[in-house]
Amino acid sequence: MKKILLVDDDIRIQRLIREELEEEGYHISTASNGKEALACINRPERPDLIILDLRMPRMSGLETMKFILNLKEKVPVIIFTAYGAYRNDPLAMSANAYVVKSSDVSELKKKIQELL
Repeated sequence: MKKILLVDDDIRIQRLIREELEEEGYHISTASNGKEALACINRPERPDLIILDLRMPRMSGLETMKFILNLKEKVPVIIFTAYGAYRNDPLAMSANAYVVKSSDVSELKKKIQELL
């Protein structure tokens, strides 16, 4: 079972994505900000993929990307945000995919399948 780390400060988004992806057979863990995400990433059971929001308290998604890019073992990252304007940010461009949030998560599921 592939492990996905969902990093988003909105509990409703966490619930929606968790339910949708668990139905697809993925194991989902969540973090509400970049600092929590880094703690999860540094565990021995590292995720196979990270879904990362950009605008969060304590540590933004872009700040978190800086740390993810320096990992020895590369982990695919999907930027999942309501803000399309960040698409051309160099750190956002370093992600494997960029998906604008929607209640229809089919594009997100498609990107996950492509990357895993």
